[in-house]
Amino acid sequence: MVDTHCHLFSVDYPDLDDVINRMGENIIVVSGCDDASNREVLELCSRYDNVYGTLGIHPESVDESYDLDFIRNHINDSKIVGVGEIGLDYYYTKDNKERQIDLFCQQIEIALENNKAIVVHSRDAINDTYDIIKKYNIGSNTDIHCFSSSLEMAREFVKLGCKLGIGGVLTFKNAGRLKGVVREIDISNLLLETDSPYMSPEPLRGKRNEPYNILYVARKISEIKNIDLEDVSRITKKNSFDLFDFKK
Repeated sequence: MVDTHCHLFSVDYPDLDDVINRMGENIIVVSGCDDASNREVLELCSRYDNVYGTLGIHPESVDESYDLDFIRNHINDSKIVGVGEIGLDYYYTKDNKERQIDLFCQQIEIALENNKAIVVHSRDAINDTYDIIKKYNIGSNTDIHCFSSSLEMAREFVKLGCKLGIGGVLTFKNAGRLKGVVREIDISNLLLETDSPYMSPEPLRGKRNEPYNILYVARKISEIKNIDLEDVSRITKKNSFDLFDFKK
């Protein structure tokens, strides 16, 4: 299996060797979200054979200092497979909306210039997110991380060629809308993710998450779509290989 999105940084994982070893040869994609985590992504990629990375500035960091040149200078490093975690987040405030949009667009342009995928965070900003991805015609290189919007919007993103990241929220009892999305959207458009250390699946909710728990997400997709777990693993792995360049 492939955990297409997580944050395995030292502040949360003093036992990082154990956490990564539990994944065996399964692939982990670690996403940066600010200057410090982007640097740690590079370190992790160099230390572990099965770890790949994306570099990006999260929208919540838009009012802090950040270095887009670092991303430009390292986006083609070995095992860096995309630009992310980037996007829009209006949950806490819309006062910096225009700055968020500008930062999002600048990072999309880095991805386009280097033929890289983007990993997109969208919270309370789904329409603007859709409009920007459509404008740049980058859907076929896009992972909508932790998809949480409606079935209607899921279908619209899929029409653009986007993949939808599905994580531990799918296992929650109150995740009816997301379960409907997974039921109706073809599995060829879905990616597995954990968003570790956050969003631990049931029955581990409230505990620190880790990539090994991707198995719980895959099992829930298997149950909802009434297909074998092996097929979920095989198809979602292919989807991730279609999006990310794991050759390096």
